[in-house]
Amino acid sequence: MRRATAAHVAALTGNTGGTAWPRHSLEVDTMSTQADHGHELIPRPQQTPDALRAALAAVGPARLEEMQATKDEAFAKAVEWQSLSPVQSWVLSWARDIEIARRPDLSTRYARAKGNLEHEDPAIAQEALRELSGVLDEAMTAVRG
Repeated sequence: MRRATAAHVAALTGNTGGTAWPRHSLEVDTMSTQADHGHELIPRPQQTPDALRAALAAVGPARLEEMQATKDEAFAKAVEWQSLSPVQSWVLSWARDIEIARRPDLSTRYARAKGNLEHEDPAIAQEALRELSGVLDEAMTAVRG
């Protein structure tokens, strides 16, 4: 397992103010699994909130606020339901989305399929839905190992 120093976190997040992000230490677990799908932008991150956040900062920083909001919701549900299942679902969901973003092959297929979901030709829209489902399934299979 590699550890990120404050400098590594700042480089990933663009935050040079001395803190990585609120409520998290500067030394966080980062991506540790070796790349195994050809060209990948970053290695697959560990399935921890801090590692997923660092990975998202590298491949999809515009989604960081969304990630935090859904994390807050998952933790609130976990407390309310007295169950870890909302947190586990949150981790898997973000691990899947990061898997797609870190792999250009999946990212391209995802964007193309999503763009054709509302195509005027029903056959193209149906094929786009099948492709989108296939991309999501492939990414989930990859992160579940």
